[in-house]
Amino acid sequence: MTMRDVTSDGRTPGVAGFLSRRRVLRLAGGGLTLAALTAGAVGCDEDAVDVEEPGSAGGDVPGGDGGKEADADGNGKGQAPEPLWTKPTSAETYGDNDELVAAGGVVIASGSPLAALDAATGGQKWSLPGGAVPGAPLLIGEDTLYLASSEYDGSVIGYDPASGKETWRSRLGKEYRQPRPIAVDGEQVYVIAEILEDDGSSKTNVIAALNSTTGRVAWKEQRDVGTEQNGIHAAVRGRHLVYTDFKKNLTVRDTSGGGQVWTHKTTKTNYGFFTVHQDLVVVPQGNVLQAFNLTDGKEKWTLEASDGALFREPAVLEDVLYVADSARAMRAVDPRTGKQLWKSEALADAGLQVPRQYVKAGDTLYGATDLDKQGGIIAIDARTGAVRWTFNDKTGDYHAWLVATDGKRVFALHGKKLHALPV
Repeated sequence: MTMRDVTSDGRTPGVAGFLSRRRVLRLAGGGLTLAALTAGAVGCDEDAVDVEEPGSAGGDVPGGDGGKEADADGNGKGQAPEPLWTKPTSAETYGDNDELVAAGGVVIASGSPLAALDAATGGQKWSLPGGAVPGAPLLIGEDTLYLASSEYDGSVIGYDPASGKETWRSRLGKEYRQPRPIAVDGEQVYVIAEILEDDGSSKTNVIAALNSTTGRVAWKEQRDVGTEQNGIHAAVRGRHLVYTDFKKNLTVRDTSGGGQVWTHKTTKTNYGFFTVHQDLVVVPQGNVLQAFNLTDGKEKWTLEASDGALFREPAVLEDVLYVADSARAMRAVDPRTGKQLWKSEALADAGLQVPRQYVKAGDTLYGATDLDKQGGIIAIDARTGAVRWTFNDKTGDYHAWLVATDGKRVFALHGKKLHALPV
């Protein structure tokens, strides 16, 4: 599996239901075609920013929640620790969670050229001139980084993340346009591609599995007319491939042959995000969090938010489900039963933005937020939900924050600046 939005758009903190400019860019980026790229669609993404000296970022946690614990983990009194290093990058991101990865001793941010930085020092280890295809994820599986070909030749390529050397290549076929990898497991790489018509247009798309050893096509299935290859979020658990798209479909397929097992509609407030744990897929559906069995789509449990708040992006880390809502309440939940382990109001008390991506190292949860001025990277006590500290580079850049970890460091990407924070 992978190791695996935004602007200062005036959206009221804690209020969901509005697409920010950055999220629109991310969602649109997921469906960029070669024609769109040659028309300059990628050029909407940003100017570089100057790098500040380490230690110039970070801030006090308003409200003082968890300040004592921050003494051990930050600079004391709720301040973030100084970055181990800060480097400029060529990042061209759309705020998706799989555009920053850490593996093989390096950290990689989606961009052109695609550069891998030494996790310990920030020095460049290798780069690929063509870079990553905008809107396509960086997928890590079985010590391989899988990318859509930046030459738009229909190839999907695997690289050794430590060295940048090509180790695997596959091609779906000439009748398909630009397959994008969406998920990977120990045996297969799963891709979605447009099906070309005789005139070069496309009205339908295909989902396929490529053997991760030989590169051969294991199976391919044409998706229903009206489905889109845009806005795809995907995950694999055992024999089940789970994915969502712009049409608000939650679909599960059998990984052995590609047959559709079941599909459900999701709400307009979901934006396609979900998480999986063992034999369950957990989906935010407005003010309800729902868990469905992967085998048959039957509802296993539900959790309802109070006061009409809407659930945001969930994550399961070390067998605990973490999710915040639009009222800035955060919960830890047993993903097997839906039982709430704790609920914290620390984000609201501190006046902080809601995280939309999480990683965990030790007993600390690190959340990455959309909006710069009211967020950044928030360190949260994974046992209680108390806010320990926040890190913000104070650039005012409208990009979403992205976060990744190798267990030794936490990597924070904001616009074209990449920071390494101590764990």
